[in-house]
Amino acid sequence: MKIRKLDHIGIRVADFERSIKFYQQLGFATSRQDLNERVAELRHPSGVTLNLLDSANDDHDSRNVLMDIEVKYPGYTHVAFNVESIDEAVAFMNDAGFAITEGPVTFGNGNRSIFMRDPDLNVIEFTQTPA
Repeated sequence: MKIRKLDHIGIRVADFERSIKFYQQLGFATSRQDLNERVAELRHPSGVTLNLLDSANDDHDSRNVLMDIEVKYPGYTHVAFNVESIDEAVAFMNDAGFAITEGPVTFGNGNRSIFMRDPDLNVIEFTQTPA
């Protein structure tokens, strides 16, 4: 089997409209929404596709169960988008009123990153790789 690329990222959300508006602010556009399937597909000009699944229980005590509790369970903890400039990403976040929850931080491989949360507390990383 030869994997050609990442096809899409599925994110379970509690509120379609709230999540769609959030990801639209990051440059995603709704390409399909099916209320029977309870899915919204959003595409970014960079080629990233998100499938928002509208069926999450919103009773999580304002915590992400994979990131915010002491016991660590297996699962996908975050998505990371590569950006040209962390400084530009920080300026964008500040202008848009998004809270940066961590960073900028420089990792041992030279990547500089910032982190934020979506409306359902899923972690999103924006990372700049060294030139």
